[in-house]
Amino acid sequence: MCEFKIIKQNDGSQILEDIVVLNYTDNNELLFKDILGMGESLESALIMSVNTLNQQCIVLEHPIIKDFMGLLKKIHSNEVTNSDIEEFSNELTKLKS
Repeated sequence: MCEFKIIKQNDGSQILEDIVVLNYTDNNELLFKDILGMGESLESALIMSVNTLNQQCIVLEHPIIKDFMGLLKKIHSNEVTNSDIEEFSNELTKLKS
């Protein structure tokens, strides 16, 4: 069985180990579960790489990731509105300043 160490790309720190399940929740949080089914989550993170040879998963955390994933899901399911795009655009504008 492949059990992963979870490493934050932001600072290189290991935040979890012995993780066997990685998936996103319905509200776009990244969920990790160990072999016992115990879970932890990151509110706004993206899986950058998964390497089964060294059993590492690299994740990137940033507050805008959760909103971006929500927007992508709406685009994919043809449920996106102009308001959704405008809200995300406003978040990007805040990042500029």
